[in-house]
Amino acid sequence: MLTQENTALAVIDIQERLAPSIHNIETLVRTTAACISGCKLLDIPVIVLQQYTKGLGETVPAIKEAIGEFTPVEKITFSACQSQEFRNMLAETGRKNVIITGIEAHICVQLTVLELLQSGYNVYVLADCIGSRKDPSRVYAEERMRQAGAVVTTMESALFEVLGRADHPMRKEITKLVVGLG
Repeated sequence: MLTQENTALAVIDIQERLAPSIHNIETLVRTTAACISGCKLLDIPVIVLQQYTKGLGETVPAIKEAIGEFTPVEKITFSACQSQEFRNMLAETGRKNVIITGIEAHICVQLTVLELLQSGYNVYVLADCIGSRKDPSRVYAEERMRQAGAVVTTMESALFEVLGRADHPMRKEITKLVVGLG
């Protein structure tokens, strides 16, 4: 179960030069930004990764705005787990549940998920917050990650799982984020 105390969020490679080629990118960015805002309200640590920033650019503006002040983890490997900085940051959170968002689903997201699972983490992939250039690549990546042991869910489901109850102090704010997506 996802709780405020045991969960972290990883945002993988939602970058300026890569984003325009991703299927349904506008919805993905909007939903991911809402997820980040929800995690911030719930004091869930957010780790942002950028693949080869020099070539693929910075994190897209809407995601940067949702996060606020942050320093991205720069990587050149497809799996974030190959980055010692990412592994250290995640370990420092003390969280064993990792929510995953990002692009591309069938490359960097999938390889990160598989390695996190091998490392003993519980991984929750947000189907509405991951994408690929071609939608079938995302679909098959979701299936592979599910078969490997990841939980494939949605942003709304994950945030309400963290809340756990209707009288949670942040329920109204989380509901506004979700309803605001239309």
